[in-house]
Amino acid sequence: MTHSYPFIPYSREFLPEETLRLRSQAFYSDINQRRSVREFSAQPVPRDVIENLLKAANCAPSGAHKQPWTFCAIANPQLKSAIRKAAEAEEYENYHGRMTPEWLQDLEPFGTDWQKPFLETAPWLIVAFKRIYDVVDGSKRHNYYVTESVGIACGFLLTAIHEAGLVALTHTPSPMNFLTRILNRPENERPFLLIPVGYPAENTLVPDIDRKSLPEFTVWFE
Repeated sequence: MTHSYPFIPYSREFLPEETLRLRSQAFYSDINQRRSVREFSAQPVPRDVIENLLKAANCAPSGAHKQPWTFCAIANPQLKSAIRKAAEAEEYENYHGRMTPEWLQDLEPFGTDWQKPFLETAPWLIVAFKRIYDVVDGSKRHNYYVTESVGIACGFLLTAIHEAGLVALTHTPSPMNFLTRILNRPENERPFLLIPVGYPAENTLVPDIDRKSLPEFTVWFE
């Protein structure tokens, strides 16, 4: 097969079956400890750690390799305070009329409400924006599978955060247009996900929940 663009050899160590089994089990055992945390410590996290996490997220696959994401990393206290104030305003409306009774009932096991102090306490907020299009030499260039691509990149990011020994929360205060305004993002970007990142607060509690078992979410064709 010939290519009009340059290709390079792909090389990675071949692992025997038993090693594959052990590594896959070890990864599952570790990632199964990942939990969403809403109580953060104010203990600082070095910027270079956050840089490494974002570089890991940038390794995600994307449609036509467009990498249609922008990650805003926020440690500035004034910006975090502004984000909290705007997010709580939207969340108050959600909890007092926008959400259906069924939705509110589904949230009860998690003990959530409209107040979001973690948006100021966590040392970093990472806001993922999806770039609907890019501007190249003054012209719009379409991006492909934007939502899917950004979702995968956020999955990489959340995994990297856990592997680094930190905790995170996937926060979606809908609508999120206030993030575009506060962070002065361009017209081609849309807010996708708000992720507080840091250490858990001392004596943090998380809901006692179970994950679906393998037969509940898989169908096999062999």
